[in-house]
Parts: sequence; C-alpha cells; structure tokens
Amino acid sequence: MESSGNVGLRSLRGLQEVRYKRGDVILAWYPLASGIGASRRPCVVVQNDDDNRKLANTVVAQITTNLARVGDKFHVVIEVASTDGTLTGLLHDSVISCNNLATIQEARIQNLIGKLAPTTLQAMNDALQAALELP
Repeated sequence: MESSGNVGLRSLRGLQEVRYKRGDVILAWYPLASGIGASRRPCVVVQNDDDNRKLANTVVAQITTNLARVGDKFHVVIEVASTDGTLTGLLHDSVISCNNLATIQEARIQNLIGKLAPTTLQAMNDALQAALELP
C-alpha cells in the first residue's frame, strides 16, 4: 500500500554528510514552553551524529544569557572571553540548559555560529547525565 504524505513516518535522509554535529552551537527557532510559537535563540546540538546524518530533525539544548542558575548541576557556563568560550560564537556569557531540551526540524536551524570545545562538551555530557538521571 502506498502512503500519501508523511503521516506517521519519520523523515529519513539516507546516509548523507552530517550538516550539524553534536556540540555545534546554532541559531534556531526554539519552541516556546507553551507549545505555541518559537523564539530565535542559540542552542547546542546534543543528538548523536549518526542520527544527525539520517534524520531531518535534531535534539538541542537551549542556551540562555540568564545566569541565575550558574552552579546548578544541570547547567554549563560559557564565558565568552575564555579560550573555550570564543569557539562558541556567542556574544554574551551564557548557560547551556541541559534540562531544557527540544527536538527541532533541521529547517528551523538558521545557521551555525560556533562549536563547543572538548572540555565544554564533556561538561555538557555530565550535565545531561545529571538532568536525565542517567547512571
């Protein structure tokens, strides 16, 4: 039986070169908590590169300039003046909110602005592990 449209089907891209990689800092339309609308903001790709290669969507963590939760185990601080911070392409000191994740379509990504340094990526891994209560 032939399907009309993509209802109930995941969009697969086949084995293509990964456009966005885990640890990339992107500017994207991030869904609002209400589920209605989105705001343009920086995010970091947290989904694995294999799925980034195959799927037309990706999982991202929100990046915010609200530093109120600095020191919280679910958040990773990015100081833009630091060597690691300059790689991100961010303009202001920020926090990766590893307890604020969303799946977005690749079409909602506007552009790549930077990437996480290996030490920041490891800190994000640790924060994701804590936020998701993974062993």
